[in-house]
Amino acid sequence: MRHNNANNNLGRKSAHRKAMLSNMASSLILHKRIKTTTAKAKVLRGFIEPILTKSKEDSTSSRRLAFSYLQDKDAVTALFREVSPKITDRPGGYTRILKIGTRAGDAADMCYIELVDFNEAMLGAATAAESKTARRSRRGSKKKGEAGSAEAEADTGTEKQAKPRKTASKAAPKAEKAEKEADQESADSENKE
Repeated sequence: MRHNNANNNLGRKSAHRKAMLSNMASSLILHKRIKTTTAKAKVLRGFIEPILTKSKEDSTSSRRLAFSYLQDKDAVTALFREVSPKITDRPGGYTRILKIGTRAGDAADMCYIELVDFNEAMLGAATAAESKTARRSRRGSKKKGEAGSAEAEADTGTEKQAKPRKTASKAAPKAEKAEKEADQESADSENKE
């Protein structure tokens, strides 16, 4: 019976499970990406994320705590030297699980678990996607001539008076069109001078 037991024992006794998670966490820190089963990756994520959170503060106690979990000096050194500086501004979610299908021998669900800030291909794709999804304003941007006229007005000290908008839906587009034409004419006259 389950009896409200939420943790996955992975078919191992506690000592074997702790040793396996410690070795997997050390490998993940050293190699930044490992291939494992999905069940192990989900348990590993819960094991390693608190260690990564503690590593943000480089103190003797946090190093000792990390060593007590990892039991590997090289992994602790890499954690505080390479990984910790990259994750300082991230509030959580340091790992990513990428499913890759099933294993041929036993049809186990396989996946990659990786540190988020170290996958250069994903980081490059994310920055490219952000630049593509940059939204433009609804009314469009000002033209160069209009921007120049606004700067010239600010320099001379003559500012436009704010016109009250009409609430009627038909009057608003006409007023905007008239304003744009007036701006364009003033920009054209300033460009000629």
